[in-house]
Amino acid sequence: MIRLAVADDQSILRSGLVALLRLETDLEVVGEAADAAAALDVVADTDPDVLLLDVQMPPGTGADGRPGPQDGIEVARRLRADGAARPRIIVLTTFGRAGYLRRTMETGAEGFMVKDAPVERLVDAIRRVQQGLRVVDPDLAAQSLSVGPSPLTAKETEVLRAAADGAGTSQIAATLFLSEGTVRNHISSAIGKLGVAGRAEAVRRATDNGWL
Repeated sequence: MIRLAVADDQSILRSGLVALLRLETDLEVVGEAADAAAALDVVADTDPDVLLLDVQMPPGTGADGRPGPQDGIEVARRLRADGAARPRIIVLTTFGRAGYLRRTMETGAEGFMVKDAPVERLVDAIRRVQQGLRVVDPDLAAQSLSVGPSPLTAKETEVLRAAADGAGTSQIAATLFLSEGTVRNHISSAIGKLGVAGRAEAVRRATDNGWL
């Protein structure tokens, strides 16, 4: 029996997926989570074999009262930070962005699939990763090779991510403990690297490629 945990903030989608997975005789859903913090908690509480993990989830607040990771990819990164082999992780996304795939694989996750894949394909992926194999959507794999890695530094990515949430220069500076001049320099550098005309377009380009 393969023990599963499912983490997705969309309750209707999560409930439907759980119902379908429970129809399989060799799968058992042992936990659910609606945000990133809860995903870490449910793994700690239930020790599943496989975690199905949404890319875009709210951070939430953990059992320890601390804010959770910023998204599903950061959840995967934290779960792999100590070198633990459990749970096997399959990251799911609504958006087929190559950058998400690259970032997911860098965390050590075993699988990456889009949510509109047939449930039979997802079930097969669960069984395969439990056997120690990696499962990646083939179209996204090809797209990832063509797009390449993000040209942005970690700090440029952090600044653009804050800008994507609607923060202005002064707010970004205060949040990230940077000077306003440094924030402007990071944004200017990102604009140049992405070959766009301004901040909004830089955010859009980086988001479309899955780099934020």
